[in-house]
This record gives sequence, structure tokens and C-alpha cells, in this order.
Amino acid sequence: MSDFKSLNLNSLIFNAINKLGYSKPTPIQSEAIPHIIEGKDILGIAQTGTGKTAAFSLPLLNHLCVNKLRPAAKEPRALILAPTRELAYQITKSLRDYGSEMEYLSIATIYGGVSIKQQINQLVRGNEIVVATPGRLIDLIERGSISLGKIEVLILDEADQMMDMGFIHALKKIIPLIPKNRQTLFFSATMLPKIKKLAEQFLNNPVTVSVTPPNSTAKKVKQRITFVNKAEKQDLLSLCLLEPDVLRALVFTRTKHGADRVVKRLAQVGLTSLAIHGNKSQNQRQRALNAFREDKIKILVATDVAARGIDIEGISHVFNYEIPNVPEQYIHRIGRTARADKSGIAHAFVDKSERAYLKEIQKLLKNDIKVDELPEDFMQKARALKTRAPVELLQEVEKEGRKGRGKSRRKSISSGDKNKTEGPKSERDNNSNKYKKRDGKEGDQKARTDTDQKRKQWNKDKPRGERKFNKGKVRNFKKEDGATFKTDRKTTKKPTKRSPTKYGKSNTKFR
Repeated sequence: MSDFKSLNLNSLIFNAINKLGYSKPTPIQSEAIPHIIEGKDILGIAQTGTGKTAAFSLPLLNHLCVNKLRPAAKEPRALILAPTRELAYQITKSLRDYGSEMEYLSIATIYGGVSIKQQINQLVRGNEIVVATPGRLIDLIERGSISLGKIEVLILDEADQMMDMGFIHALKKIIPLIPKNRQTLFFSATMLPKIKKLAEQFLNNPVTVSVTPPNSTAKKVKQRITFVNKAEKQDLLSLCLLEPDVLRALVFTRTKHGADRVVKRLAQVGLTSLAIHGNKSQNQRQRALNAFREDKIKILVATDVAARGIDIEGISHVFNYEIPNVPEQYIHRIGRTARADKSGIAHAFVDKSERAYLKEIQKLLKNDIKVDELPEDFMQKARALKTRAPVELLQEVEKEGRKGRGKSRRKSISSGDKNKTEGPKSERDNNSNKYKKRDGKEGDQKARTDTDQKRKQWNKDKPRGERKFNKGKVRNFKKEDGATFKTDRKTTKKPTKRSPTKYGKSNTKFR
């Protein structure tokens, strides 16, 4: 189909995508959208960057426009499952862009790493669409905060990973809670035969839409590999990133600590970067992605958290600092470049321990990858890197903790704010020696201290019965003439000696 008009989309959606500059549907969109509008189940396979998100989002919004129903509290009409938080966030953003002309559209994004209370409050208001990761969704189901009994459309994005061992158990809990009379859509860039068989258990007479061969990469991605010692990888990466044609680069590592290590070593040679991985909070990950998207930083180092579905324009290079041990992840990693019919370069560094992983990747791709040799003057250039001025690591500051009531004074002092005293009765102004009382009047610390000392001295001079400000309990004692006097002495009861028992004179053996 040549344009979106021929897809018979609602005018509100058509106007929204026109404003976004969408004029011609991609092959996966033109093939899948008509079947979805007819209400059929879909198993869609296409390369990364070919518009799979729009392929299921546009017909879903069209369904909501045609069948206008106000959603009940905690009972959404459509559920979209995604493997990562970043992908869930991006799907939500795309849905809001495509549905910007709709009069009423409520979307809830459900994932871990953030406060669950806000998500519960959002579900109570009622939502047409819920975009969720499986773990947090199960948590909310067990709390009774969401019901899946009114779901009309179920969509699984990156279905191969969703069906993998990490998510299969979660799906087996979630899908039985959804009505059988539903429409189910599976979309992914890779689809192994065994996973395809498993997916068909959840689909009802699906239409398979495969516009490109499964497990293939985009044609405009130029792939390279360089065989290098593990100790030389960091220098090779730094030299590659300093090349003038590297406009925006995404660097992939296998481990979280490896990503942090790469960021630190890049800073030592004057290259600024940020890392995203599972140990970062959701806010930190989102801020790093936004900084990369807004061109505040040129280099983003990531684990496979960012390998799926992250659509950032202008990524010229993808560097596989460590190639993945799962072959399918390689396709998703390099799919972050050469998106929307643009060109890009994917460069992988392979050491001796990774040769077996490379064989599996080439077996999946069914072709060999071009090998680039190390430059002849590599050692000389690597030594020259040490002369570059280092840069400071970008500080990823979390939100400040609680202030005012409930905050521990000890914590505020230990964190370096020793000149501040918090509490409802008095607080210190700056570094001066003044306190503010409740009535707003200022009092001098030294004067208050002197007054306390005078009170103590005044109490000592008074007879015992007339003393004030005593903390002990006042007790009455009788004199010989019958009169009573008061004392504030704290009397402690002397422990009575234990009398011999029938077990013996001493209880030592029972200690």
C-alpha cells in the first residue's frame, strides 16, 4: 500500500501521524495493519528499525476510536507487555504521539524500579491501555490493584525474549487471567523455530507476517570485527571513538561492572560518557538516555538493557566491546544503528575467549563478517592516549532525601550539613550563632546555655524538698514525729538474695 490513507485508519489517528511526518507505511506496517484491523491474531517478524511499534500501535488506537467505551477502574482494555523498562517507556511515548488527536486516551506504564503507589493510583482512575513489564504486573495482580478480565487486545513486543526462559513462567501466570475471546499480537525481529511453536500456543489461527527473512540484519549496517587481546580492547575502543566520523556511538558490554569500568577508562583519556544497566535506578537510566538523545553526550555505554527497542536517531556507530553470548542479542544490538532507512556501522571486538560466541553469531546470520586488522601504529597511538587530559566523571545524583519532619538529625550531620539543626522547635540560620524559636524571635545560643547552667546551680542551692526541674519521681517519707517530707531521689530496689530451694542451696548450675 502506497500511503496511510489506504489503510482505512480513523481520521484522528491519520491527522496525528501526518503531523509527525509519516507519509508512507513500511512493509511490516502495510502487511500487518489490515489483518489487525480485521481482528486476526498476528505473528510479525521484521528487522529492527522497520516500524514494528507503529504496526501494532496504529490499529490498536483505531480499535479504541471505533469502539468507544469508558474503561472501569483497574480494568484496562488493552495490555502491551515488553521485556525492559526502557522499551515500555518508549512504547508509551509512541502511543501518546499517535493518539495526540484523540479526545480521551489514558495510558498507564507499569514497570519496576519506581514507586508502586503512583502506579496503583493511576490504575484506579481507569485506563484504555496498560504498557507493562511482566514482573511488576504480577506484583500488582497479586495486590488486587489490576484486573485483566476486560482485556480485548494483548500485544507482546520483542516476543522472542518474552517467550524465553526468563519470561515464560510470568506469561503462564498472566495469560490465563485474560479472556480467551481476545486478539493477540506477537512482534519481534528474531524468531527461532522452537520459540515460534511455543508462541502458537497463545495465538488463535495466527497470520504470520514476515517481510524480511527471520534473524537477519538491516542491509545498510556495515559490520566489522577486529581480533584483539582483551587487555588492548580499551585502547582500541578509545581510538575508534576519537575518529571524526563517529557522531554518536553506543557501546555494548556483557556485564554491569564492565560498563562502569569502560566509562571510567574513557574519562581518563578525555572522553565523556554515561552507563545504563540493571544496577542503575530507573531515574538514572532515563536521565542517561535523555542526555544521549538530546546530544548532551556522544557516547552511551550499556548492557543488553538497551539492546531491545530503543529508537534514538543519529546513532552512527555501535561498538560491541564484548560480543553477546546469546546470538540473537547481536542482531538487536546492531539494530540500534541504520534505523529508518539510514546507514550505520557495527564494529565488534573479539578476543580469544569469545571465538565460540562469534561462530554462533555467524551461524545465525548465515554469513561471515568482514575482518578489520589492527592498525600498524596501534601501539604508538595507544601510548599517545596517556598524554590526553582526563575529564571528570558525570555525577548521576539521585533525588534528595526527605526534608523536615521525619528526617534524622544524625544523618544530616553525618552527610556534612553539620551547621544545620532541624526540628519543629528551633532551627539554625546559616552559620550564625542564632536560633529561631516558634514565635519567630531569635535567641543567642550562649545566652541559652548560660541560663541552663544557672538553673542547675540554683537547684543545688535549694533544700532538697524545694528543688525544681528534677527528673526523678517524688516520693514521700515519714519522719519519726509522723511528718512527711518529699524527696526526688531515685530509689532502686536492691535485689533480694534468693533463698535456698529444694534443688539445693546454690542455683549456680542452673545459670
